[in-house]
Amino acid sequence: MKPITLQNFAEGKWVAGSGGMAELRSAVDGEVVALTSSQGLDFAAMLQFARQQAGSKLAAMSFHDRAKMLKALADALTARKDELYALSANTGATKADSWIDIDGGIGTFAVYQGKGRRELPNDRILIDGAVEALSRNGTFQGLHVFTSLQGVAVHINAFNFPVWGMLEKLAPTFLAGVPAIVKPASATAYLTEAAVRIMLDAGVLPHGALQLIVGGTGDLFDHLTSQDVVSFTGSASTAAKLRTHPAIVRESVRFIAEQDSLNASILGPDATPGSPEFDLFIKEVAKEMTVKAGQKCTAIRRAMVPAALLDSVQAALTERLAKITPADPRDEAAKMGALVSVAQREDVRAKIKALSAEAAIVCGDPDAAPVNAKGAFMAPVLLRCERPMAASAVHEVEAFGPVATLMPYANRAEAFELANRGKGSLVMSVFSYDTAFAEDIVLDSGSFHGRIAFIDRDSAKESTGHGSPMPHMIHGGPGRAGGGEEMGGVRGVTHYMQRTALQGHPRVLSAIVKRYIAGMPVQDASEHPFRRKFHDLPIGYQLKTKAREITMDDIEHFAHFTGDTFYAHMDEAAAAANPLFGGRVAHGYLILSFAAGLFVDPDPGPVLANYGLDNLRFIKPVKPGDAIQVALTVKDKTLRKADQGEVRWDVLVTNRNGEPVAAYDLLTMNAA
Repeated sequence: MKPITLQNFAEGKWVAGSGGMAELRSAVDGEVVALTSSQGLDFAAMLQFARQQAGSKLAAMSFHDRAKMLKALADALTARKDELYALSANTGATKADSWIDIDGGIGTFAVYQGKGRRELPNDRILIDGAVEALSRNGTFQGLHVFTSLQGVAVHINAFNFPVWGMLEKLAPTFLAGVPAIVKPASATAYLTEAAVRIMLDAGVLPHGALQLIVGGTGDLFDHLTSQDVVSFTGSASTAAKLRTHPAIVRESVRFIAEQDSLNASILGPDATPGSPEFDLFIKEVAKEMTVKAGQKCTAIRRAMVPAALLDSVQAALTERLAKITPADPRDEAAKMGALVSVAQREDVRAKIKALSAEAAIVCGDPDAAPVNAKGAFMAPVLLRCERPMAASAVHEVEAFGPVATLMPYANRAEAFELANRGKGSLVMSVFSYDTAFAEDIVLDSGSFHGRIAFIDRDSAKESTGHGSPMPHMIHGGPGRAGGGEEMGGVRGVTHYMQRTALQGHPRVLSAIVKRYIAGMPVQDASEHPFRRKFHDLPIGYQLKTKAREITMDDIEHFAHFTGDTFYAHMDEAAAAANPLFGGRVAHGYLILSFAAGLFVDPDPGPVLANYGLDNLRFIKPVKPGDAIQVALTVKDKTLRKADQGEVRWDVLVTNRNGEPVAAYDLLTMNAA
C-alpha cells in the first residue's frame, strides 16, 4: 500500500509540508503508512487567521448555537466513523481500543452539546455565581461573568488517543467560542488528519475555527498572546519546556497540562480473596495493563495491596494475564494489540530495566516479540516490589505500556503514603467495601489525585472503571500529572473564557446579562404575564398581586389536610418556646400554595407546564393574622424548541410590612 502524504490545514487550505518528510510506520507490520511534515507553514499567519477569520464569528454565536455546531460535528463523525476505524488498526489499536478513541471522542462532543443546551444560556455571556450586594440601598452591586477569550487555543495532543485526545479538547473550546489549532503527535497523525477532514467537510465550522499542524510547531509559540491558551498532553519534560517558553511567561499565556502520571490502585484491607472487591481489583488491573496496550495516561502503574494478600493477588493476576496475549488488532477477536511504534516499545523496555532495579518481573517477557517481529508487540509485564517504602524508581519511572508494579502495604497509613509517593496523578482507584477506608483516603490522599474512583460490588456493574475519563468530570491532576484540568463539564468551557467582575447599578448589570436583578426598573404588567407567549415577555415584566391574610383556620386546615402537624404550626406552647418562632406560624408550603393561588391565571394559555422551583428560601415566619403578597417577575428566558421556551420567574413573597418571607425561582415552559 502506497503511503499517504498527510496535509496541514492552514489559513483555510490543505497544504503538504514543503520538505523534511517523516515516515510514519504501522504498529502492526512496520510498513510506512504515511509521510508528514509542517515545513513551510507560516505559524504567525495561522494564529492571525484564526483570530481574524473565526474568533469574532464564534464569539458572536450563542452557547446554544455552538452546541448545535458540536452536534452537527458529532453526527458527521458518526456517519463516517468506519473510515477512522479502518485507519486505527495501524496504530496498534484493537476494535475495542478504537471504540474508546473514536466513539469515546464522538461521545464527548455529544455530552458537551447537551450540556451547552441544558446548562448554558442562549446567550454569549455566562453568569458565574450570585449577585453580590455592595451597597446599603442596592444601587451598586457586583456580578461575575465569563466571556470568550479573543485568542486561539493551541492543542498539542499525545499519540495514544488521536481522535478522543483531540475531541475532548475541542468540545469545550468550541463551546467557549474560541478557534483552535490542533497539533497531534506525529506517530498517529494520519488518524487525526482523517477526523479533521470529516469535521471540515461537515461545513458547519466558521472559516478558520479549526486548523491542523501535522509536524513540528516551528515558531508558533513566539506569536502567542495573553488571549491564547495552550492545552498540552504528553511528557513532563516536554511540558516543562513549553511551560517556560519566553512567550508563555511574558504574556501570561494560559497553559493547561496533562502529563506523566503514576496512577495507583489500592485493594482495601477488607477485600480478601473470594470477596467481590478482590475479584474486581484483579479484573481492573489486568484490563488497565492491556487496553490500548497499556498506553493510557490513566492506566494503573502501581497496584497496592495488603502485605498478607500479595501472593494471592500475584497468583490471580498472573492467571488472568496469561489469558490475554497480543494479537494483530485487525483480528476481531484480538483482546490486546501493539504499542504505537517500535520506538515506543523500546522505550518501555528501557523503563522496565530501570524498574527492575527495585522490582522483579513475575509475569511476562518484555524482550519477546510476539505476533510480528516488525511490529511493536509486547506481552504484558507485571513486576513485584517487595519494599516500596524504601524504593524510588517505582514511584518515579513510568513505563508507558502494558506494565504495572505490585507492591504491599502494612497498614492504612502506609497505603496512603505510597499512593502519594507518585507526587500527583490523574486518577486513583480504590477497591473496598469499607466506607471509613474510603473517607480516610479522600482526606489523606485526595490532594494528590485529580480523580478517585471507588469501585465495589454496588457500583461495579455501572462503573466506567479506573481509567475512563468522562466528559462530565475533570480530567487532570496535581503535581507530576501537570496541575491542569480538562473537561469537567462546564468547568472545561471556562478554561477558554475570562472571568470578569462587573460592578454597577442593577439596571446596567441586567442589561448586560439579560437577566432580572432586584433593584432594576421593572415594567408593571399591563396584562397577566401568563397570558403572554414566550417572545412577548420582556425581562423585568412584573405582576404584583393583591394581599391575602393567613388565618389560624387556614393553618389548622392545611395541617390536617396534608398531615403536616408539626408542633410549630399546631402547639402554641411548644412554638412559643422555639427561639425562631415565638408562637404558632404558617407552614412554608402553605405560603407557597397561597402564593401560587395569588399569581396563577387558571385558564388555558401560553403556559404549558410548571416544572419546578429553584433556590427556595423561607426567610421570615408568617403568623396567623398576617398577610402575604407576591411580586412575580420575568427573570430569565431560554428558548428550548422553535415553539417552546423556558421562563424563569423571580418570585418574592412579602408580608404586610413589605418584608420578604419567601423567595424562589419558578420555572415554566411557555409556548413561543
